[in-house]
Amino acid sequence: MTETLTSEQIQKHYDAAMDSVNLLNAGQPEGMTAEDWVDTVSRNVEHLEIMVAKDFWEGQDISVLQAAIDANS
Repeated sequence: MTETLTSEQIQKHYDAAMDSVNLLNAGQPEGMTAEDWVDTVSRNVEHLEIMVAKDFWEGQDISVLQAAIDANS
């Protein structure tokens, strides 16, 4: 089933997905335990997997989302 979203809503989803990409690409923050980092990675990869599966993208580059999934799975 295709979701009908406005361009603004789609951009908000993309921006949120890019927040996950940027967090994963930055690596484990200083002071965060290894256990917390593993949980953070898991939650953000799951978020990106959900977003990549969406069919409402309007030309946004979702390859960067997939690259972050691949690098952290």
